Amino acid sequence: MELKHITVAGSGVLGSQIAFQTAFFGYNVTVYDINEQALSAAKERFQHLVSVYGEYFSDITHAQQAFDSLQYSADLAEAVKDADLVIEAVPEVVEIKQDFYTKLASVAPEKTIFASNSSTMLPSQFAQFTGRPEKFLALHFANEIWKNNVAEIMGHAGTDAKYADIVEAFARSIKMIPFRLYKEQAGYILNSLLVPFLDAALGLWANGVAEPQAIDKNWMISTGAPRGPFAIFDIIGMTTPYNLQLAKAERGVPCAKEIAEKIKTEYIDQGKLGAATGEGFYKYPNPAYADPNFIKA
Repeated sequence: MELKHITVAGSGVLGSQIAFQTAFFGYNVTVYDINEQALSAAKERFQHLVSVYGEYFSDITHAQQAFDSLQYSADLAEAVKDADLVIEAVPEVVEIKQDFYTKLASVAPEKTIFASNSSTMLPSQFAQFTGRPEKFLALHFANEIWKNNVAEIMGHAGTDAKYADIVEAFARSIKMIPFRLYKEQAGYILNSLLVPFLDAALGLWANGVAEPQAIDKNWMISTGAPRGPFAIFDIIGMTTPYNLQLAKAERGVPCAKEIAEKIKTEYIDQGKLGAATGEGFYKYPNPAYADPNFIKA
């Protein structure tokens, strides 16, 4: 099966990167989101990515061509009418994803493969809602995918291996390094390592043990890492950790509700959503952690 038309559903931080990367490497890409306001915000992200890709790949002309080639729709049926592959990057909320797949199943062509970019949830949680469980799997990307070019491919018990092979080939074609997982694992490889680390940092902060910059500085000095956990949160954006903490709170995880509320009141409600909005735990475009003196002072 040759993939030509790709629809990316959800145009947030990572969804916009997936769409741009896919367009940059020659695919016809349609971006779907719930309304025109969301799509308008996406176009601003894509415009920023033109300069990012132009600089990183030393080809601003190609980056501009990728931007110009993108198609947009707030109508799901229209967005997926020609789709060979739909990559879902909607918010990390179970009910939102269930509702999305139920609607997608009713309008997508029979040929379409569905792939979820969910950071922590399993394909088996949503397979029954897709109407084509054999063509459904997870395809997970790391943030800043043009340089952190990892693609994790994870099916569920009902996934037909030939579709995982097709998705793996697709990942290679957009210059990702694919990693196949042999069984379902919440968080794949990357987030199985990263999420406990980030949760530990949130716990230190929310419990008043230390301030974000102190936690980051300690980590950077102690390990030689280029950034600490709160700098990583700024790259991810505040919405994802907020939603994940809410989900943990619903499962009864201690302190998760308090952490979610702290993120909401001190950052989200203040418009401090991370690097994309100019401020999160740090101010951008020149965050303190990037200053060589940060780990010396």
